[in-house]
Amino acid sequence: MSLGNSLYNARKKSGMSQEEVAEKLGVSRQTISKWELDETLPDIRQSKRLSGLYHLTLDELIEFDIDVKEIQDAIDRTGDEVTDKIDWTKAWSKKYPILATYQNQVQTEMYAKELKRLLDDLQKRYGYNELNALLVLKDILASVWKSGNKKGGKSE
Repeated sequence: MSLGNSLYNARKKSGMSQEEVAEKLGVSRQTISKWELDETLPDIRQSKRLSGLYHLTLDELIEFDIDVKEIQDAIDRTGDEVTDKIDWTKAWSKKYPILATYQNQVQTEMYAKELKRLLDDLQKRYGYNELNALLVLKDILASVWKSGNKKGGKSE
């Protein structure tokens, strides 16, 4: 995504018009338009002011992706009480149907036993609680999967 698109999406997400942003920064509306169309770039001082105005870090502003930001905001707003009520397998199986069917095909007990051993090891070795051990193991699995895909592995 271009910087102009990032600026446009961040402004829209903040609910401000080009005129409002221009007024707050002391520039013309046309200047804001040119930034959003990638015709010109804001200088570093204006970029810093834009990041403050949009409540984003400079890095977040440069790489602003409205979809990712909305997902992150939803995660931040969701409490443990709500997440405990969600059937995550059912929710994710809409996107990944294998999650709804693998239980009838895979001998999960064998894998569950080995995963439990790995979780216990993480807890003993590093002093993690159950949740943190699970999150670390999930992250390790994701890393293994990503490295396999970079080497030509395929996912379905």
